[in-house]
This record gives sequence, structure tokens and C-alpha cells, in this order.
Amino acid sequence: MREFTGNPAPLTEADFQRAANALGCSPAALRAVCDVESGGGFLPDARPRILFERHVFSRLTRRRFDAAHPRIASRVPGGYRGGAAEYDRLAAAIALDRRAALQSASWGAFQIMGFNHKPAGFADVEAFVAAMVSGQGAQLDAFARFLKATGLAAALARHDWPAFARGYNGPDYAKNQYDTKLAKAFARHTAANPSPSSSRGGGSAQR
Repeated sequence: MREFTGNPAPLTEADFQRAANALGCSPAALRAVCDVESGGGFLPDARPRILFERHVFSRLTRRRFDAAHPRIASRVPGGYRGGAAEYDRLAAAIALDRRAALQSASWGAFQIMGFNHKPAGFADVEAFVAAMVSGQGAQLDAFARFLKATGLAAALARHDWPAFARGYNGPDYAKNQYDTKLAKAFARHTAANPSPSSSRGGGSAQR
């Protein structure tokens, strides 16, 4: 799916600092979320990292594809193939319902779900996806807008990892130790780059 090939240039310290200033948090907190969510916004083939959620596609399409296409439409989450193979799943879903398919994947460095395009600052999912493809700077800016719109910026700024994890990944966050992973990543980035900004403290679940 070459239409999704974009600019994989990495985020810079200036990018993180700009977003941190807008959110009132530390760059280390933003780097921690990026690490835990994706480890980087693009695949080696220059397409944004995605994860296709079949239970979301099933819900958005009112279960009409579940019986014939259970691998990409099911009430039960799963079926993940990882990496570039997620685009095969996305392509199959696009062939059935493009809008629902794009909304059913999480995109980029911060794995924002397509159905969250409005709180991320976009009028429709096509504009959102185009921004995700355009580069990690746009991915970071969308994440910052999403946090402001959903009220999660405060939890990130005060490093309240359980509260942030609950809001960003849903009530089952503890099953994957999401809050613990965030805390460890934050500590690692803070130790690697101590600065006055790193000591600042203080929606709906994505899936």
C-alpha cells in the first residue's frame, strides 16, 4: 500500500521541547510515551506504524462483515500480525469499508486511533491519516492536541502514570503493565538527559 509512504525522519529534541512547552510537561514524559507505544513512528519501509483493531472495525461496520471476514472483523480483539503485515489487514478492510478501516487502526509514534481524529485536530479520518503519513512532527502535534482535548495532559505533566494509562489505553491497562512501562521509560529518559524541564510535575479510552 504505497499510498501510505511518507517521511520517516526522526523527531528531534526541538520537536519534543515544542510539544512539552505546549502541554506543560517534560520532553522525557513525551519520549516515554513514544517508546512504550511504538518505539518510533515509521516502519523501515517509510510507512507509519499501525495496528489494525478488528473489534473496532466490527463495531464501526455494525458487525456486517464478521461472519465472512473474521480475521479483520470480530467482536474479539486480536489477529495481530505486527509490522508491515498490519497493512495487509488494513488493505483487506479498506476493500470492504475504507472510512471504517482507517478509523480502526492506530497510527504513528503515539498510536492514535483513527476514530480519534477529531480530538486530534482533524475534520475527518482522511486528513488525519495524511498527517500521520507526512511525518513524526505531525504525529507529535496530533498527540498534543489529543491530550489537551481529552484532559490527559495534566496526568502526563504530573507523571501520574496509572491515570494516564487508564485514560489513554483503557481500564485494562494494568494487564500489560502499561503504567509500569511508562514509569521506567520516563526514568530512563530523565536520567539520560536531566534538565530543569524534566522535573516539572504537577477521554475516552483509545481502544
